[in-house]
Amino acid sequence: MNYNNSNSSSIPKDIVLLAVRVFVGFAMLSHGYPKLQMLLAGGKIEFFDFLGMGPLVTLILTVIAEFVCSILLILGLFTRVSLGFLIFTMVIAGFVVHGADPFEKREMSLIYLSVYLLLMIIGAGKVSVDHLIERRKRASDW
Repeated sequence: MNYNNSNSSSIPKDIVLLAVRVFVGFAMLSHGYPKLQMLLAGGKIEFFDFLGMGPLVTLILTVIAEFVCSILLILGLFTRVSLGFLIFTMVIAGFVVHGADPFEKREMSLIYLSVYLLLMIIGAGKVSVDHLIERRKRASDW
């Protein structure tokens, strides 16, 4: 199969994009869910405050990125907007929160960052809610 030809079938690419979105989305959920539990527990919140707006606000923003945006990424809904939040979060995690740590402490956030950047450039693929919405929009245009 010639992958350089824009007319060739994109089924393998779209299956891989779906698999990557689902895997990375669920993997990030495993980081976001404990933070959501911390937020809902109602106790004293001790969380890195990179914005200077307090640990509660920072935790809320992190939960939105790591939990909510991961679900949206899995669905392929508002994919690029969700990736924007996830990219920002991983930049902060990799270069600010763990900036002074050895590489092995930063590695995970940098791997997530690189996958998110690739998805931002390539897009969600045809097996996504975004694609269904776009197809429906095109079909309704006169």
